[in-house]
Amino acid sequence: MFISKSEGKLRDSYRIGKVLGQGAFGEVRMCIHRESAAQRAVKVLRKSHMDDDEKRMLFNEINILKEIDHPNIVKMYEFFEDEKRYYLVTEICKGGELFDEVLRLGHFTERDAAVLIRQVLSCVNYCHKNNIVHRDLKPENILLEPSKELDQIKIIDFGTSLVYDPEKPLDEKLGTPYYIAPEVLNKNYNSKCDIWSVGVITYILLSGAPPFNGSDDKEIMKQVR
Repeated sequence: MFISKSEGKLRDSYRIGKVLGQGAFGEVRMCIHRESAAQRAVKVLRKSHMDDDEKRMLFNEINILKEIDHPNIVKMYEFFEDEKRYYLVTEICKGGELFDEVLRLGHFTERDAAVLIRQVLSCVNYCHKNNIVHRDLKPENILLEPSKELDQIKIIDFGTSLVYDPEKPLDEKLGTPYYIAPEVLNKNYNSKCDIWSVGVITYILLSGAPPFNGSDDKEIMKQVR
């Protein structure tokens, strides 16, 4: 099930369906695998809309995902490329983002938050044991099942992830202000920055509000420091 760059064209292997979402670089569509009839998602990215750093992050994500297999990490099946676009075929998650569910509910019960966070920690533990740090854990990167059941979440967006050397500190300032660890702001950190982010997510699930807030990114990061 590990990803490889597939020969031929996407449409040779898949029937393309409706648009599931849109972003700065392209869109996500439902697709049907012609041979198995399995529903999947395909992220269609326009090369002309991506700079070199964004392309580097894309291939970094592909290289990470092809090496890992965990029930709470979204599976990537195939990767296609043509002259104008990249196509990433993944399992389909129709339940939306955990972020939207927080907005809808206000906050979660301790029991439901525990079910969610146990899975996030299982994923983080698996990644860290394989010397992979995510570096952008947040409710927007946690997807739910269509039933909104909380025991089958999927973690996505490994573009800022890294295979790291446990003996060497990391120094790239990456992440999202609400969830970033103070040691990342100081550009001297290790894989435990993910644990900080999980703590912030837990706080938000239980209270409905972030622990570090501000009127803009600068103010938020001042509170984090």
